[in-house]
Amino acid sequence: MRQDAIDTFDQHEGPPVARLESRPDGGAAMTLEGAWVLAHLDRGPPSSPEPDAARLSEQGAGTLHLAGRVTAFDSAGALAVARLVGRWEARGWRVDMDGLRDSQRALVQRLASRLSDSQPPASTREGALARLGRATVDKFAETNAFVAFIGELTTRGGRLALRPWRIRWREVIAEIEAAGVRALGIVGLLSFLVGMVMAYQAGATLQDYGANVLIVNLVGILTLREMGPLLTAIIVAGRTGSSYTAQLGTMRLTEEIDALRAIGVSPFEILVMPKVIALILVMPLLTVFANLMGLLGGAVVAASRFDVGFAVYLARLPEVVDISTLLLGLVKTPVFAIVIALVGCLQGMRVASSALAVGRATTVSVVQATFLVIVLDALFSVLFNLLGY
Repeated sequence: MRQDAIDTFDQHEGPPVARLESRPDGGAAMTLEGAWVLAHLDRGPPSSPEPDAARLSEQGAGTLHLAGRVTAFDSAGALAVARLVGRWEARGWRVDMDGLRDSQRALVQRLASRLSDSQPPASTREGALARLGRATVDKFAETNAFVAFIGELTTRGGRLALRPWRIRWREVIAEIEAAGVRALGIVGLLSFLVGMVMAYQAGATLQDYGANVLIVNLVGILTLREMGPLLTAIIVAGRTGSSYTAQLGTMRLTEEIDALRAIGVSPFEILVMPKVIALILVMPLLTVFANLMGLLGGAVVAASRFDVGFAVYLARLPEVVDISTLLLGLVKTPVFAIVIALVGCLQGMRVASSALAVGRATTVSVVQATFLVIVLDALFSVLFNLLGY
């Protein structure tokens, strides 16, 4: 083997070294030696001139002249040099890389720019007042978007009411099946169990006074006026409202909604209106079913535990509740339906950037819809009380 080939091989095997010297002009000179390749860098970082760097940095920032007597250089070596340059620039030094080869300098500069782009932003810790202000602004933005959505529903809904043939009834029927028929099981089961719980809790107290028969009064009035509509709305918000958000959010990510706008079709009329109409039609029916199951659960407990037979229960029920009690509960359900549908669709239409945003929007949708349903139910109770109902 030729002697110069042997020398080159030995030099290539030399470890990477960065030699640092001070300059008379107050700057510094760093010479890169050895093989700056992945095979050597995997064994450990290059010889570090950090003590000299600390001493030079005490003298004030200047210019670091970078030169190279590098026997081998690859992308891993360029990355190590780029990180070294970044540390010096972070101390306020200007790095002059004219001493490197053009190809080496270009690769280092490219990697250094990528490193600066990938650096996470400096974390700033907000105070309590800043967090409160940010949360307040976000809530105002949410409220503004929801009111705008209501306005769009009113405008487009009014136009469709005058031209009902433009309503996509096939989609409405499909949404009725998804939000109504398939929800009968969960609504009926939970309403039955809640009716049992109410009968147990009422009977445990009324039994001490020998007034077991008043279980019918409590379960009947409470179920028809409050628990039936409220429980149905909460179940629908968690089950159907979340599905609306996930569906529209996924369509946003796959740009299907943008495609509808591009061909001149309104996503509101195609996607939102059928859901709103279906939920308005479904909610009263689901509430009636929930009322029946809740009354049945109370009847089972009253007959099996508190000696109030089914015949007595059914005979007394029309005496303590009338049609107005049922209507006071049902009149709230269309309002609940509109709120649940709009919140679910609004959060879905605002999804952007990633699949993680779909999950976050779904959570927000359920929380907001449930909160608004409970608030509206409380407002209805106050209103009915002021009206004398």
